[in-house]
Amino acid sequence: MSGATATTAAAPPGLDLEKLYAARLHATRARPYLATALFALHVVESHRVPTMAVDPYWRCYASPAFVARTPVEELASVWVHEVSHLLRDHHGRGDRLAKRLGEDGPAWRLRVNIAADCEINDDAYGDGLIAPEGAVAPALLNLPAGRLMEDYVRSVHVNPHDPYVAWLDCGAGADGLARPWELGPDGGHGLSPQERDAVRFRVAEGIRGRPGDAPKGWRRWAEDALHPPQPWREVLGAALRSALASGGAGEDYSYGRPARRSASLPGVVLPSLRRRPPRVAVVVDTSGSVSDAELGSALLEVAAIGKAVGGRRDQVSVLSCDAAAQAVQQLCRAEGIELVGGGGTDLRTGFAAALRARPAPDVVVVLTDGQTPWPTAAPPCRTVVGLFPRPARAREWDPDYRPDQPPDWARVVTIG
Repeated sequence: MSGATATTAAAPPGLDLEKLYAARLHATRARPYLATALFALHVVESHRVPTMAVDPYWRCYASPAFVARTPVEELASVWVHEVSHLLRDHHGRGDRLAKRLGEDGPAWRLRVNIAADCEINDDAYGDGLIAPEGAVAPALLNLPAGRLMEDYVRSVHVNPHDPYVAWLDCGAGADGLARPWELGPDGGHGLSPQERDAVRFRVAEGIRGRPGDAPKGWRRWAEDALHPPQPWREVLGAALRSALASGGAGEDYSYGRPARRSASLPGVVLPSLRRRPPRVAVVVDTSGSVSDAELGSALLEVAAIGKAVGGRRDQVSVLSCDAAAQAVQQLCRAEGIELVGGGGTDLRTGFAAALRARPAPDVVVVLTDGQTPWPTAAPPCRTVVGLFPRPARAREWDPDYRPDQPPDWARVVTIG
């Protein structure tokens, strides 16, 4: 009997769900735009997690001892901190960063975790939320505020054997490295990728609906969530391939290989319909408003266009244009293309020169910053515009001002 009593006394305390849920309600009142995400988390009791942590499947692991000794107000801040890791996709970004830099392992992932904490904590607290004890903020590491995890990780240096850093472990949801105490992809109560995206979208809509209530970091996140930046090289390549594959472009009859229908007509040779490589005219904006770096990027795109037409560089012509069209050059190597210009901008002359070429191009690709007048009528071929980004501005009082937006008949892709 005494042994049973001793065993009962030694048993660890259970998780105080009532206190934990009260803290979540407090977090929801302080940050109403995060309510959908906070209530999407499934709580898992764990005696192995140091404090609270999340995995990529939206499970929140909570230590009963940590919940018992932490005030409700501070637990509310921890709720917000943990769900922020998931909303900002720190696990996915950590994986992509590890692949890009060739770094991995627990020590490096710990740096990612701390860098992600810095991204969250620089503007997470105040206005109803207190900073949790030991929270890592950029100022604590003498780093500037308002940066992203990818910027902070290069400046974070920690000793993985320091006992203090164990309390900073926010789980795989913060850095992408699976922990032994996590349930993994096959565990119960995880959200599917579609459900996770739906939660992010609802939160982003809530922030956009009440922008004055959210810090700058969250407003920036919501804008990216609702309007994610396009992988512009892939989009430009897809737009070019779509233009090259358009119906009727580059088709012609040839007697080089007779049509199979000739067998049904003895003594008659019928031509077959053959697709020749499409002809592409590339107009590069070389005006003074285009930087050397952007011209270098334009040459990279010219090389990619050569590959897109199956390596037939003789089918690609390059034309430099500022206020006047310069000489047309055939593409041999991108490095051998001479881009001439530096004056004002009028790409209408570049369009006219490209369309005068014989044989006429099937596709016109324009690489420009958009500070130019455009042709009033659509060319008789497909047009793809690679647009170097410029800040929006309006100068109606300036007689030299030109609208930035290309016409509707062009397929536009923002470069960079």
